[in-house]
Formats: sequence, C-alpha cells, structure tokens
Amino acid sequence: MENAITVKNVTKSFKLYYDKPSTLKERLVFWNKKKSESHIVLENINLDIKKGETVALIGVNGSGKSTLLKLMTKIIYPNQGEIITNGKLTSLLELGAGFHPDFTGRENIYFNASIFGLSRKEIDKRINDIIEFSELGEFIESPVRTYSSGMYMRLAFSVAINVDADILLIDEILAVGDQHFQDKCMEKLKELKNSEKTIVIVTHDMGAVKKLCTRAIWVYEGKIKMDGNPNKVVDNYLKVCG
Repeated sequence: MENAITVKNVTKSFKLYYDKPSTLKERLVFWNKKKSESHIVLENINLDIKKGETVALIGVNGSGKSTLLKLMTKIIYPNQGEIITNGKLTSLLELGAGFHPDFTGRENIYFNASIFGLSRKEIDKRINDIIEFSELGEFIESPVRTYSSGMYMRLAFSVAINVDADILLIDEILAVGDQHFQDKCMEKLKELKNSEKTIVIVTHDMGAVKKLCTRAIWVYEGKIKMDGNPNKVVDNYLKVCG
C-alpha cells in the first residue's frame, strides 16, 4: 500500500531559556547572559502511515505526540530528518486556529476553507452542509469571539470534514463540547474511515482508540515505545500509565 505520511529519522528539539530578565535594568545589565538549553522532544522517529489507515498517537502529556502531529501538518519543522505527506491534508489542532474572532461563523467558513485550498465556488457548494452539520443555527451569523469552546469545535470540525481532504489530523479537539456532538463527530470519522481517508488522532480516550482506529502508536519520552494493534498497544499503555 502507498504511504500517506512518511516520517524519516525525525528529531525535534526546542530551546528552553532560563534567567530571563524581568526589568529594564536587568535587560541592560544582563543582555548577553541569557541561559538556554536544548530540550529534545522527539528523537529519531521513523513511521510509515499507509493510505486509508486510522492511527491513534497515544502517550502521557509531554511525551511528544502533539509535536509529532504538528510536524506532520508542517506548522513546525524537524531539526533533523524529513516528513513527506502524499495527498491533500487538513488538520484540527487548536480551537480557533484559522478563525478571525471578529468574523461571523459564516465568514469564517469561507476564510478557513480557503486556507485548506477551496475556491469560492467550491465553498458555495458546501456551505449549507457545513452549517447544517455544525448545528450552530442562528449563531452562524454571530462573531466567533462570542462562541463557547464547544461552538468553536463544532465549526472547526464541520469545515475540516467538508474540504475533501485525503488526510485528516486531529489533536484532542473532540474532547471539547457536549456528548451528542462528540458522538456525531465519531460517527463521521467512522464514515471517513470507511471511505479510505487517512486519519491520525492524538487522544487520551482509549475507548475511542479501540473502537475507531486500525493502529495505535505509543509515544514515550520522545520515542516510539510500541506500534501495532490498538487493543494490544492500549492495554500495555494502561498497564504502565493507567
């Protein structure tokens, strides 16, 4: 099977700064004495995610799984190695990302969908489906700065699933909102899975991993600890971290 995402020898680190001056005097006196160290978040990661796979990235907070997802979206880039994606990609990483707070929900649909590469005509054809799925009703004409986190999620998810992407990346956003809409999103993800879309999810919901995913990858301290059958990976993860 053809790869949707290829991760080759990827290492990612961030600089952590200490003793940051807090006053103007300290900044003038200690301008050249900032201390920093490099913190390795991911180390020598190698992955092949096949087209049509539904993959969960699991691990405790700080393990590097969300960083790996952001690298796949190319929001950030590795210090070493490369990531190759094959197909149109859409992502749901942070609530409100890609939205303008002063635009209405409807205006943000056009704004956000255009970021994913849709033309005005293409968005015109899909906007009713997006609004209907979001269940925002009259709030679609309100500025998104007035939205709750659940309403943000409704709008973001509704746009992301209607741009005909080949690859969908989701980072824990589905934990926000009411149970009804979470269930609706899960059913939609199952539908996308059955249509052979590639889905990569970061989640702490181990039940969802077992029900939805064809594969689970356990990221531990910046390395892949286990990769394979979701039931086996989740069970081993819960024995250690549950």
